Amino acid sequence: MAGSGPALAAEQLEVRLDGFALPIDLRQLQAWSRNPSSSRTELGVWLELLDGRSRDDLITLLRSPLLPDRGLALQLLQSWAGRQVLDEVGELLSTDQPGSGSLLLATLRSQLQQPEPFTVIDLLLAVPAPRLSLELDGVLALAQRWRLQLELQGLAFERLRQLPLPIREGDSAPRRLASLNRPSPPRRLQLRVAHRAEPLELELWAAEPPRQRAWVLLMPGLGGSRAQLGWLADGLARRGWSVLLLEHPGSDEKAVRQLLDGQRPPPGAETLPERLADVEAVLAAEAGGGLPRLGGSVVLMGHSLGGLAALLAAGERPVAGLEQRCRQALKGIPLINLSRLLQCQLAQVSLPPPPRRRAELEAVVSMNGFGSLLWPGRGLDDLAAPLLLLGGSLDLVTPPVSEQLGLFLQQRDPRSRLVLVEGGSHFSPVRIANPKEAVLRLGAPLVGQEPLRVQELLLALSADFLFSLESRTQLPSQQRQQDGIRAYVLAPAEAELWSQRIQR
Repeated sequence: MAGSGPALAAEQLEVRLDGFALPIDLRQLQAWSRNPSSSRTELGVWLELLDGRSRDDLITLLRSPLLPDRGLALQLLQSWAGRQVLDEVGELLSTDQPGSGSLLLATLRSQLQQPEPFTVIDLLLAVPAPRLSLELDGVLALAQRWRLQLELQGLAFERLRQLPLPIREGDSAPRRLASLNRPSPPRRLQLRVAHRAEPLELELWAAEPPRQRAWVLLMPGLGGSRAQLGWLADGLARRGWSVLLLEHPGSDEKAVRQLLDGQRPPPGAETLPERLADVEAVLAAEAGGGLPRLGGSVVLMGHSLGGLAALLAAGERPVAGLEQRCRQALKGIPLINLSRLLQCQLAQVSLPPPPRRRAELEAVVSMNGFGSLLWPGRGLDDLAAPLLLLGGSLDLVTPPVSEQLGLFLQQRDPRSRLVLVEGGSHFSPVRIANPKEAVLRLGAPLVGQEPLRVQELLLALSADFLFSLESRTQLPSQQRQQDGIRAYVLAPAEAELWSQRIQR
């Protein structure tokens, strides 16, 4: 395939580093990768000087098919996020023609439509430009930026461990109340809504008897399902809060399966208007009799994108100037804060007007939430309810220092709390009943430590927070230890102290 490429095709890759330019003949590199022992070119001689392991790794890399799942790759390239990543790659791997990112995208799309597998060298040889340039200075700067972000997060948690917080062991009062509430199987409900062709599928976990004034509307994250958060709904119902668990078609687990099958592009921020319409329809139906009446006030609670939807449903809207902030934030591929891609996509999305101030809003709870680009400065200081933000030390999707601490410091309500779980990840709240049925297989660094035990601690602290609101008290700042998992509960004063110590 590569040998019969276009008439105008790249033959040379110029690697630039620290003012030097090293030209690499792509045909020689391809010949060496196919048969290193018989390559007698100058490049082949130099590559044979590599140590054995490095040489074998390079050969494997150069021989391996690039993007073997063609349907998935094509859908990713058609997405807004995929185009942003390719534009940034185009800044590092460029041609002597304008619009390198678009040129690479067009070439990659063309290669994916061919029946034969192709390697990275095949792709480079197919680019319709005589010369390619790889800016290793930019690659190293990007790697350095990623390393510094990881070091900052590690340093921040070292400072967090040093805060003078009282230590508490195990669960507290809400768990003792669990024995007073017998478990009840969830009820499946359907709600016809004007903005969708099919009814919304809901799951009601009713507290029997309900011992709390408020009820909880619980929303999964992007690609999530009701089943993944059933553990949380069940635990809150046992403690006295009725929970209505909502699934959003178009950004749920089914949508991810369709993406992996190459049937649709990845869902993203464009799904938020429908998510918000779902929330409004459910709240109106609960208040108006279309659904069982559950309580006098509501807690909007969600994981990841569901947590962002909870803040938007509470009436918050992005602060003006998002596009300008994103131009700076997306300089470099944000692999250690993927939420920035979603936040910046929101600049292209028309959100509905904010609802009127909700007198019935009891609280907002966001697990692994985000919004640093949406609400800089004091953008959340008018939130008309206490806020609970929960994050984890291993979260590389919505890092707690950059995505949760800043949002929390904007809060004026003294009842708001920030919770950081040691060893928790972005996916800690997601429970998979049968791991063999998981849509995506994640490695240990993304899953985090002991997900079931982390989930029990998240449940205990969420219940403590809601219980404090019901009893008109304030959840104490503390270091909570439960089943070998540790979490830090910060009031605004402690969060401010933590922020100051990070900046030293």
